[in-house]
Amino acid sequence: MTGQFKNNRRMRNVSEPIIPIISELSKKNNDVISLAQGVVGYPPPKVLEDNINNFFKETSNHKYSLVQGTNDLLKAINSKLSTKNNIRAENYSIFVTAGSNMAFHSVILSICDPEDEVILLAPYYFNHEMAIRMANCKPIAVPTNEIFHIDINAIEKAISKKTRAIVTISPNNPTGGVYCDVSLTKVNQLCKENNIFHISDEAYEDFVYEDKKCFSPGGIDNAQTHTISLFSLSKSYGFAGWRIGYAVIPKILEKDMKKIQDTILICPPTISQFAAAHILNNGQSYVESKKQALLENRKIFLENISNIRALKKNPIAEGAFYIFIELDSNLNDNELALSLIEEHKVATIPGSAFGTTNGCYLRLSYGAVSKEKAHEGMERLSSGLNTIL
Repeated sequence: MTGQFKNNRRMRNVSEPIIPIISELSKKNNDVISLAQGVVGYPPPKVLEDNINNFFKETSNHKYSLVQGTNDLLKAINSKLSTKNNIRAENYSIFVTAGSNMAFHSVILSICDPEDEVILLAPYYFNHEMAIRMANCKPIAVPTNEIFHIDINAIEKAISKKTRAIVTISPNNPTGGVYCDVSLTKVNQLCKENNIFHISDEAYEDFVYEDKKCFSPGGIDNAQTHTISLFSLSKSYGFAGWRIGYAVIPKILEKDMKKIQDTILICPPTISQFAAAHILNNGQSYVESKKQALLENRKIFLENISNIRALKKNPIAEGAFYIFIELDSNLNDNELALSLIEEHKVATIPGSAFGTTNGCYLRLSYGAVSKEKAHEGMERLSSGLNTIL
């Protein structure tokens, strides 16, 4: 090839992923405490260690598995959907994917034509926005209300002839909000009335606190025609590196999803599916046992946030392991995040990565830090913000 390489127009519209950028900046600065990446700090349950050697006893495990997932894992997912999510799996098709990010991207490819629109509730998860743009479609950011919950009227006004789906994330990344069943049911009904899809991302379903509950729209009566539910093992089971998620989709999408899955992946790693089946069948009590440490971190974060003088209002922390703070400042939040890393040795994610256009926001994650690092990280954050702002 001669001459200057020309980037394709589609990818020029896709933002760089923020997590690797913040991670690289943190590595360049010694002794940075990360309140940035959204993972848990604990490993998978011991049932994985106890059973993984059995995988190697069957030679067929080293070949391609079924495109939708192994029988053992699909059976475990069916049982989990019925008992935990009130979703009748027989009404849907299930596809095991390499994490729920892949599930979302595959779903977008299966339901959208180029130039179609997908409604995201802002602040939104940045990888959703990126996937929509990669499919040459248009993300439509609809603001949530003052406590980052669903504004059904704003959503209704944003629906156009090009709209193909509305995306909800509950428990929410980045805000930590948990949407109520009434609001999610209204969104689902809007989708049914407008002949579009409701994509419900429930990757953080196990992380709800106090009196909050996680509601699955896929369990609504007659929702199977227009509801897509996305789940992940990455967060709940400390399973991020194994890359297993799954999509629960209307049967009408099955044929196209098979084309996408076979082209991109053929099948998720069989060893990861083997492990996931054992975890789903035996690991729920493990997740509950680990939530106490998260609750302690959550308390530490919320108590220390009151020391930030520029904090505009008390944040919500209903679910997931995120706190989204708004600061009384005109400073660019990317520059603020950089200053916090370089000058105060604490990493956060700027709110603009999640589609905030007005105001100065930071996302904090308490999922992966120890109790001691939670204290120290929040002391650095409050001291840093009080110095900078």
